[in-house]
Amino acid sequence: MFKKLFSFLTGGDKKAAATGSSTGSLRELESFVEYVVKALVDSPAEVTITTVETEEGATIQIRCCKEDIGKIVGKRGKTIMAIRSLVSGAAGRQRKRVSVDVID
Repeated sequence: MFKKLFSFLTGGDKKAAATGSSTGSLRELESFVEYVVKALVDSPAEVTITTVETEEGATIQIRCCKEDIGKIVGKRGKTIMAIRSLVSGAAGRQRKRVSVDVID
């Protein structure tokens, strides 16, 4: 998992970049967010990750129990800001715009 993420963040996945495969990279980002969020929460079975694509970019939406939202957001929003930073940095390497939202 981390080897794939590292390759994705550093642009090591030249085949997907050369073919313009945005669906594969978007799925990888989605699975990364899912992995991190499920590791943070108390009820990982309740976590659902969906992606909504628009002409401006894509939004990865996180849904979970009300009790777990605080664990995802973190103190002063630091945890969700770190997740958003990693996702937007990786998407930027692919010239995509991807945001992450926590849905109530």
